[in-house]
Amino acid sequence: MDSKYTPELEKIEAVLSAYLPENPGPAWIAGVFPGLPGTVSADLVKSLTLPGWDLLSRGGKRWRPLLTTLVCKSLGGGDAALVLTPLVEFPHNASLIHDDIEDNSDERRGKPAAHILYGTDTAINGGCFLYFLPLSCIDSWDAPMELKNRVYRLWGEYMRRLHLGQAMDISWHRDFASLPGLEEYELMCRLKTGCLAGLAAVLGVYGAAAGKGIRVEEIEPWSARLGDAAEKLGVGFQILDDVKNLSTGNPGKKRGDDIVEGKKSLPVLLYLHQHQGARDLVARCFTAARAAGVGAPEVEELIAELDRSGSLGEAKSRGLALIAGARETFAMEGAREGGQGLLELIDSIS
Repeated sequence: MDSKYTPELEKIEAVLSAYLPENPGPAWIAGVFPGLPGTVSADLVKSLTLPGWDLLSRGGKRWRPLLTTLVCKSLGGGDAALVLTPLVEFPHNASLIHDDIEDNSDERRGKPAAHILYGTDTAINGGCFLYFLPLSCIDSWDAPMELKNRVYRLWGEYMRRLHLGQAMDISWHRDFASLPGLEEYELMCRLKTGCLAGLAAVLGVYGAAAGKGIRVEEIEPWSARLGDAAEKLGVGFQILDDVKNLSTGNPGKKRGDDIVEGKKSLPVLLYLHQHQGARDLVARCFTAARAAGVGAPEVEELIAELDRSGSLGEAKSRGLALIAGARETFAMEGAREGGQGLLELIDSIS
């Protein structure tokens, strides 16, 4: 991430660390588990928090919480949305922990996946905890109850959508015979990836509303417009991420591991829909890769064919077009405080 965002990112990291510390102490435990009868050892609590803390400590792009803070600033709310940033970053990392289990991945951000280090049972429980932990941020948010209740409701809506998108993705890669249409694929991406980007933008709007004392009814147009644009931004990001997996490779992951997983990403779907005989080739390469891993020669064979056919290039163009459309919507907010930084963040994603 560009160094211009360092001050903002440092604030975000401080909030994330406060709500998910490396070593949870008595005050943190009492705050997260109020009214708990008896005492719970810090070591026991740490076994719950460690998978999530470990993954966050490895870094990550943090563009979703940064989007929240920059949207808030661009609407004149200053740092009022900072406390809400865990609502997008914690669930994102929770989904990565569960993704790695569901996909049988052994590596994340350059290190062993959480379930490899801590066991599948602890990783599942720690991932689930990361979905619910950020609700404590809403409790401590200095905002009218009307806004708090609305954000509680939004969180529930977006978490349900996130899991529905994951269900679609799982069903497709488990059954090779299923061939989703391109509209179905985009819906899956909007649910699985776009929804957290949408939530990030919406939280920025609500943070600004709290900071400026604006009522819910007055901010709904901003919320709907920017939330939709951010969802498209998230879809574009996902498409470009999938293209990178099949070209340069993603940082901290192995090039082509989506083929091992049998993932029907956009480049693969474009190839399947547009080329005669593609099904046989993709099925053969997926099967060989699942059996032998990323070292199977069929991984590189399929990547070369996706590149030769133009499917990789077309997918990249579609991703860039979605990001450009989202940028245009955000640009309509003008060059207010933080507005230029917001547009530059979008440019960095592409």
